[in-house]
Amino acid sequence: QTVRWHIELQPWASPTPSLNYEASRFLKYISTSQISCEHMNLSSLKGYSETTKKPWSVCLDERFSLIHRIRSKKCRLYSLGLGKDDNQFELSMANSGCEVHRFDPSIKSAHIQEGRHLWHHRLSIDWRDPNPAIAAHKLHSNTKKLGTVLNEFGHQKIDVLKADVESAEWKILENLILEDVVEQIGQLVFEVHIHWPGFEVSGNDSTVVRYWYSLLRELELKDFRLFHTYKDLSKPQMFLKKEAFNASSCYTLSWVNTRWK
Repeated sequence: QTVRWHIELQPWASPTPSLNYEASRFLKYISTSQISCEHMNLSSLKGYSETTKKPWSVCLDERFSLIHRIRSKKCRLYSLGLGKDDNQFELSMANSGCEVHRFDPSIKSAHIQEGRHLWHHRLSIDWRDPNPAIAAHKLHSNTKKLGTVLNEFGHQKIDVLKADVESAEWKILENLILEDVVEQIGQLVFEVHIHWPGFEVSGNDSTVVRYWYSLLRELELKDFRLFHTYKDLSKPQMFLKKEAFNASSCYTLSWVNTRWK
């Protein structure tokens, strides 16, 4: 298998590059479900209380593996984020018998176990590993790629990957696609931020939006289908630093890997 260094960019949305065309294509794409999901509510799981601030929607339909893996207590959730966010979703998944790993660079100890099913790791998931040639990097390296963490933990599969990583999501998603790690994941629930290009995403505005769109199309090529979009109206209504396109600066997108067993 050849290693890919770049994702395949989709053709421009219009004959000459235009932010209006790119933005409308991208926003239409993230607002349109590609597959229907009847059961997305975790309240059907035991131990769930309805205090979650935002919907982290997973698909619990019988035709996908998640609900069966929850019932057989074989499911695994990885949650990438920063401590300040609401962790009701993680707790409810742990209460339903899932093995839950939270990755958060702000916690006090390297690894903390809370209850039978919930672990906190002082690790930040990134799109690159620390440089082993730089001693300081090694000493303070609590930043790793997801593929590296999976290998170190001996985990082959993640049923749900939840990410709220404050604009690092685009490069992390790109890394998961380029290294084929995404194929080890059953469902993705990502918060995406579109008020600025995101960490290490460069180019003019239309180039940035084309890149975002191309990334999501790559997920579709990997058999992921978008089944839920939550437009966060409590966040500033900004699109690349402009009040434009009736867009929110933040959306939570949920995909299911239709090939995953």
